[in-house]
Parts: sequence; structure tokens; C-alpha cells
Amino acid sequence: MNNPLRYSPEAIRELCQTHPLLDELIALNPVSWFNPERQPAEQALAMVGLTAEDVQDASLRLTRFAAYFKVAFPETAVSQGYLDSPIKAIPQMQQALESRYQQSLPGELWLKMDNLLPISGSIKARGGIYEVLQHAEKLALKAGLLQRSDNYAQFNSEPFRQLFSQYRIAVGSTGNLGLSIGIIGAKLGFQTSVHMSADAQPWKKDLLRAQGVEVIEYESDYSAAVAQGRLEASEDAHCHFVDDENSVQLFLGYAVAAERLKVQFEQAGITIDRANPLFVYLPCGVGGGPGGVAFGLKLIFGDAVHCIFAEPTHSPCMLLGVYSGLHDHVSVQDLGINNITTADGLAVGRSSGFVARLMSPMLDGFYTLSDEEMLTLLGLLAEQENIHLEPSALAGMPGPWRVVQDEGYLQRLGLTPERLAKAHHLVWATGGGMVPKAVMDNYLAQAAKLT
Repeated sequence: MNNPLRYSPEAIRELCQTHPLLDELIALNPVSWFNPERQPAEQALAMVGLTAEDVQDASLRLTRFAAYFKVAFPETAVSQGYLDSPIKAIPQMQQALESRYQQSLPGELWLKMDNLLPISGSIKARGGIYEVLQHAEKLALKAGLLQRSDNYAQFNSEPFRQLFSQYRIAVGSTGNLGLSIGIIGAKLGFQTSVHMSADAQPWKKDLLRAQGVEVIEYESDYSAAVAQGRLEASEDAHCHFVDDENSVQLFLGYAVAAERLKVQFEQAGITIDRANPLFVYLPCGVGGGPGGVAFGLKLIFGDAVHCIFAEPTHSPCMLLGVYSGLHDHVSVQDLGINNITTADGLAVGRSSGFVARLMSPMLDGFYTLSDEEMLTLLGLLAEQENIHLEPSALAGMPGPWRVVQDEGYLQRLGLTPERLAKAHHLVWATGGGMVPKAVMDNYLAQAAKLT
């Protein structure tokens, strides 16, 4: 849905009177808000309209495509064609952050390293690649080239590329979703177009063009790129538009991450239950990636998992939409916030109404942080753990300290000191694996200046 209401200054003032946290958002102050409408997992999941069987179907499809990945992307052979990333305890970073935030953290700090996801080096490899695969499978089945019992390695062959060359894939993106769609779309043989907003990094555009992808640039932000891409695709019956604001397939592709995370915890000897809670901190742009992951986590871990979304102070679209109850009917620009941030993947002014309405009863809370904080944390993580992420992927790092500092939230959910002492805090590192060295060096130089 993309039909914004326009707000007069008087209407904004009235909205701020009934929702006082908006004054802090407008002032660009970092804020935390823990959702008083959070529902028990069973009740919230019943309202979604998607099920564990839907996620399982997506997982099985990715399993069928594992044979294709091994031949088309040899770097996936070590994981037997599965697209996944490791988890890692980061105790030195935990100690450094305890010093920075002047508070010890009960429990352990971990990192989910989607920056190491094969093919496109970001969380978008989960949902974006999955949706293109789902579409390609449907076309191949319809054309009679494929049976589901076949070896899917044949997708990496000329008859399949010839079929897909008759079709187009399009997407609107701030960068990482465009990379995942562009790389897989071009590899399969689709004519692929990526509509990119002004804040997208030049190196991402260059990489796509080197893959033979058409990159269409816009002076305006993410919402305009998506709207124009959606419009052009609607006029072409052979074009499939990957709609980051409304796609169920993207959402399900992201959700598969949870079942694989469960296995990783089991292999690490980590128990997740009411007595041993899991807190997951997810950087949020339009909401599809973190929403899908959170949905999958709730299906598996229920009320033992607590999902918190993190956004830049200049782009707090999901917090704004959920807190006000207006969802995609309000944008940060309506409040005079400019939606300009170094965290290009999070530079979204209007949240996905689809995701916000589905997920708001499941989410524990939201918080915002400044660009300067993200860059400082980027440098600190490189120094303490020798892990290099792009700025947006650091948005989740302050989350554990926002949690333990909010006594009202902890009391409301019965998060006692005994339970918190056994907690695992998982920061979802959403991207950075493909950042060129010169760009990363620049990020590190900015971080050094800030510290």
C-alpha cells in the first residue's frame, strides 16, 4: 500500500500531543519504545495467516535448489548448497560495550553473521534469492522443463537460461536487495532491472552493472524507486516485480533462517526456553527482512524469544508506524525527518504496512540510534573482534543495553535477574560481506575520527 495521507502542521501537532514520543523522533534523539500491545506468541501467530507449513515449503524449495547453487555458485559447495551464515560469541565486544554503556550485561552477546551469506553478502540473500527461485521454479514447471523430483542442477543449463531470457525480474531497492535479486536473476538468465534510490552506494550499482543488470537511478528515496518499479512491471505481463513492501515470498524466505538458527544453537549446546530467553536485535528498513526472521523465530521459540527492531534516528519508519498506529499511512518525511542516513539499507521513510500489521503484536520493541553511533560501533567491532560490517549491520549492537535499562519492560514480561543471567543476546549482522576494501577503509576512518 503506498497512498500516503498528507498531514498539516496542525495535524502533526495533534498527533504529537497524543503520542509524545514523536517529539523525540522529530528532534532526532535516540529513543527506545517497548511495545505494550505485545501478545503471547500463540495468539499473535494465529493472526498472521501464514503457518509453519508455509515456512517448511520454502525450506524444502531451498533444499531442492541446493544442487543448483553448488554448480552455479561454487563458493556454496562447502555448505552443500545451503545459504546460511555462522553464529559467533563476541565476548571482547561485549566487554567493550559494557565499558561504553557503563553497565554490565547479564547473559552472553552473540552475532548472527549474515554478512557472510554466500552470493550477495547480506540478509537479503535469504528473501531476495528465494523469491526469484520460487518464480523460476514455477516457470520451469509450467514450461514442462522440470519435475519437482528432478536434479535442480539443471537450472544451470542453456535450455533453462533460454526460457528465463523471455522474462523480466524487477525490484526497487536501497542496495542489498537489489544485489541479491540482480545477481541471481542474471545468473539464471532473466532480464533483470533494479530501481535504486539516491542513497544507494555507487559500488553496489557498479557491481550490478558488471553482472549485466539494468540499474535505473532515482533522485528521490526508496519509496519512489519501489513505486516506479512496481508501475513499470504492471505494464509488462512477462515481468515479475519483487515487492519489498508487500511480498509474502520474500517474507517466507527470510523466515527459513529461524529453523537453521535452531540447529546452530543445538550444535553449540545452547538451550532456548522460558528460563533461558533469547533476545534478537534486527536492523529494520522497510521491515520485510526483520519481519520474516522474527516470524520464523516466533514459530520455533514462541514466548522464549524477544524480537527488537533497530532503526536510524533519521529513518525510524517502522517505530513511527507501529507506535502511532498509522503504519504505512505516515512517513518520517511527514514529521519533517529527512530520511538521510549512512545506513543506506535502512534509509526508508515509510514502513511496509503488510509487515507492520502482521508483526506488531509479536515485537517486543523498537529503538533508534544515530549514524555516529553506528560508525563508532563499526570501528569498535573491527578492533575487538576483527569483524567488518557495513554501518546498517551495527544497528542491533546497542540493543541489549536498551533492554536491561528499561525496568518497566523487564517487570511487565517477568524478565527477572535470574532469567536474564541465562539470556543469549543475538545481534543480527545484516550485511557487509561484499563491501570493497576502499569503502570499508573509509568507514573505519570515519569511526576513528569519532572515537
